[in-house]
Amino acid sequence: MSGTQPAPGDPILDLLPLIRRVVGARVRDVHTAEDVVQETLARVMAARSRVEGDTLAPYAVVTARNLIASMGQREQRARRNAHLLVEPVESQGLDEETLRREETALVAAALARLSPREREILLANEVAGVDTAALAAERGSTPGAIAAHLNRTRARLRVEYLVALTGTEPPTDRCRPVLLALSTADRRRQRELDAAGHLLSCDFCAQVSSALFDRRPAPEKADESRIPVTSDADVVTARQKGREVAARAGFAVTDLTLVATAISEIARNIVKFARRGELTISLVSDDGRTGVTIVARDSGPGIPDVGRALQDGYSTYRGLGLGLGGARRLMDEFDIVSEAGVGTTVTMTKWHDGRGGRT
Repeated sequence: MSGTQPAPGDPILDLLPLIRRVVGARVRDVHTAEDVVQETLARVMAARSRVEGDTLAPYAVVTARNLIASMGQREQRARRNAHLLVEPVESQGLDEETLRREETALVAAALARLSPREREILLANEVAGVDTAALAAERGSTPGAIAAHLNRTRARLRVEYLVALTGTEPPTDRCRPVLLALSTADRRRQRELDAAGHLLSCDFCAQVSSALFDRRPAPEKADESRIPVTSDADVVTARQKGREVAARAGFAVTDLTLVATAISEIARNIVKFARRGELTISLVSDDGRTGVTIVARDSGPGIPDVGRALQDGYSTYRGLGLGLGGARRLMDEFDIVSEAGVGTTVTMTKWHDGRGGRT
């Protein structure tokens, strides 16, 4: 689906320099200032049907000042109440012997989940120090095959250790295969198992997998950013990442703001209605043009009436006020797939050149 873009002469776009001057004079932090600018722009766009054209500028100024004042009041309340969140506790020394016993018990529990052959080869290599060549000779195999077996066994041991650490068993039969695919970094297997979808819907695996990701952070591609979304702070991060990726595509400042605003609305929907979600923001190219594509996926309740939700101005909560229809209007291409009880996936693209968007 294609969205309708504001024309180059749209008064809304002409307000950006004014909004930035007003905000910049009162907010010193660059990132915070840009957030306020985008919130102001979004609110003005939501109210444009109710505001005469010649009053848009005063309305924008008042909106920006109110947002800044509200932000200041929140910060003051947080400072006043900070002491209520801190409870003085006496420093207690850790019983190192107890910790060692607990650690040993966890490792033993993890080892018990391995097959006898896995345990034998792993302990021979890790404890007895037998190298892969000797292990291969003893078993009529090759050093490469033994090394691959050891890598997979270590990956499984990591999973079983983390499961033992939780003190509970995984809730579904899919959990261990998904966690093992993540631990081995087997992308093909992850796709087969729809690991990303499972992590969005399974609280247990979402918790356990974080340790696997922390252990081996995946290098972020220069042309792609992935942002987990569970809180308002993640919305800010997604908005900033969206601007960064879009800037690499060559978008002008005005279009950077429009991309960031669309991302903000979609990300806020995830925070409001879904338990968790993820945004993937990528540079794309097609037939000589460049652009940015955002895929937002969540495990929320789904949207019962997608057609109604896409109507401009429709919103089930007091957020930016743009709704899905507003996000669609800001982008060149927009598609949404939603299934009750499964979740929603929104895919939207903005192109840099004049073929479907403004330069």
